[in-house]
Amino acid sequence: MKVSEYKSYKDLPLFLNAEIVSKVLGIAPSSAYELLHEKDFPSLRIGNRIVVPKEPFIQWVDAHTGGNG
Repeated sequence: MKVSEYKSYKDLPLFLNAEIVSKVLGIAPSSAYELLHEKDFPSLRIGNRIVVPKEPFIQWVDAHTGGNG
């Protein structure tokens, strides 16, 4: 398992891309791209880019980890 280079939510930018999501969650970049396309994942499309707002991402992590994020 990859180790996240981010140690705190405050270190995250306001919008995350697939690369950052993969680093935060410790998953492969390909898995992060798949996650960004999931219906319940808080991503949004801006032109050709898919980004994830920081606060909804934190809420998603908390909801999927029992609030221990």
